[in-house]
Amino acid sequence: MTPETPPGPREPAQTPAELRAAVARDLKPTRPLRPPSVRALVLVPLAAAIVVAVPALHFFRSDLAAIGFVRAWGFSIGQAIAGLVIVAAALRESIPGRALSRTAVAWTIAGGLMLPLVLVVLTAAAFDGPAPGQGFAEGASCFRVSALAAVPALVVAAMLAARAFPLRPAVAGALYGLGCGLMADAGLRLFCDYSEPLHVLFAHGGAVAGVTLVGMVVAQAVARRP
Repeated sequence: MTPETPPGPREPAQTPAELRAAVARDLKPTRPLRPPSVRALVLVPLAAAIVVAVPALHFFRSDLAAIGFVRAWGFSIGQAIAGLVIVAAALRESIPGRALSRTAVAWTIAGGLMLPLVLVVLTAAAFDGPAPGQGFAEGASCFRVSALAAVPALVVAAMLAARAFPLRPAVAGALYGLGCGLMADAGLRLFCDYSEPLHVLFAHGGAVAGVTLVGMVVAQAVARRP
């Protein structure tokens, strides 16, 4: 009885020539992503247009001269820049391996949502609100103006984020939605005459929160596409 010959090393599987040719045909050069801060600069013209267009297409708030240039235009420009920074954070979040920590995401979203209320407390000469019985109508008007103004920037930000293939699309979408909402609110605060905290919290802050949620939905919808 002869002993069995131990099996030798397996021959490496050969890749079929047709498969190699198919892979070679599919290979295409890709353009590397630029840093998130640089990519976010694409939104600068849109942010500037939003800040100017929202009051220009309606009317400028009546106390614009009283509160002064810095508290009016300066704070709006600062808020728009904050929105751009948050969009840049969303673009970083969208890059696999560069996700933000949960703490950073939580603080960014909380701070962004509270920013409209903080600014009105810092700038208002008096906390004036809508006339009795007009609170809901005026609040709905501010909400609508701000939400619609954020749409162009939201579309561009969603396209930029999708190209980076976010692994947590809901987080990325919430961040760029928040940033775009703040840009729109930066223009709204130059148009709205009301500084009553409840109006600002629910109408202005509500619009920012609404755009944040829309960003989450858009990002997840884009991520599910093949």
